[in-house]
Amino acid sequence: MLDRGGEGPLSLAAQARALGLNRSGLYYKAVAPATEEALRLQRRIDEIYTRWPFYGSRRITAQLRRDGWTIERKTVQKHMREMGIAGICPGPNLSQRRREHQVYPYLLRGMEIRMPDQVWGIDLTYIRLRRSWMYLVALLDWYSRYVVEWDLVDTMDGGVVLEPVRRALSRCQPEILNSDQGSQFTATEYVELVRGAGGRISMDGRGRALDNVFTERLWRTIKYEEVYLHEYDSPREARQRLAGYLRFYNEERLHAAPGYRTPAEVYGERGAQGQG
Repeated sequence: MLDRGGEGPLSLAAQARALGLNRSGLYYKAVAPATEEALRLQRRIDEIYTRWPFYGSRRITAQLRRDGWTIERKTVQKHMREMGIAGICPGPNLSQRRREHQVYPYLLRGMEIRMPDQVWGIDLTYIRLRRSWMYLVALLDWYSRYVVEWDLVDTMDGGVVLEPVRRALSRCQPEILNSDQGSQFTATEYVELVRGAGGRISMDGRGRALDNVFTERLWRTIKYEEVYLHEYDSPREARQRLAGYLRFYNEERLHAAPGYRTPAEVYGERGAQGQG
């Protein structure tokens, strides 16, 4: 049994590591219940944004009205903030950086990506459950399209990205790790973690979702091929199904860009390329 009181000799995180458990699952707190109408609206916003990630709140509102919703833009913005859709609506939101945090330049414009571990992308996306929602965090190798690490979390608070980043960096290190300008990625702990492993930090331009285009494509693939086809009744079911899908994505799904090979096959060549 895990001691959640915090007074024992080991922290909850240390206990989880010792038992081989995923720490984020231990901390899960159900999202406050939402009305059926709010959940339906968020699902539709997610579908619109997944299909057209360059749409802002104005276009999403217009599309919703075409779909038959009677809705104001401010209501759409409120839901987008809750869902963590970045760089779209004005004013404070969870994906904005904190004013005291440094923003790093986008380093990838015009860059030729020639090998695994040259560039990774990291991002979070909204994952719908039957009665609530969670967020999927993933680190993607841009060259091979291999998902290096992932986690399913119940909040967009800054600390949720640290554990999957630590796990990924314990096995391999990218030259550049790209993200948006969200507070999760401008926080001191994240910056020190990446730079301590020898990586350089790159950040999308403000309001430029497609600067992280490969991760946006990953979200679209996961949602069309897995999430939108199922109704997850619980975080446990969502985690199990996503784990199975991501194993398939990495190890069996053929990708056109690397010559109809699997991401795992392409990513596995990194040692040979590094010696060449």
